[in-house]
Amino acid sequence: MELPKDPNILVSMINMKLRDGNYDSLSDMCLSLGIDESELKSRLMESGFSYMPEIRQFR
Repeated sequence: MELPKDPNILVSMINMKLRDGNYDSLSDMCLSLGIDESELKSRLMESGFSYMPEIRQFR
C-alpha cells in the first residue's frame, strides 16, 4: 500500500483504519496492509505524532 506523503493525511488515514478496521493492533494492521510498521512510526514521529497503543491511535 502506498502511503500519503502529507503527514496530516497519513495520520488521519491510519487512525481511521485503526478505528474502523478489524485490527487488534497497529502491528496487525501493518501486516494486513503490507505497511512497514517502523517506517510508518518514523514518518509520523518526524511530524510530531506518537503512537498510543492503549487507545490504538496516533496523536
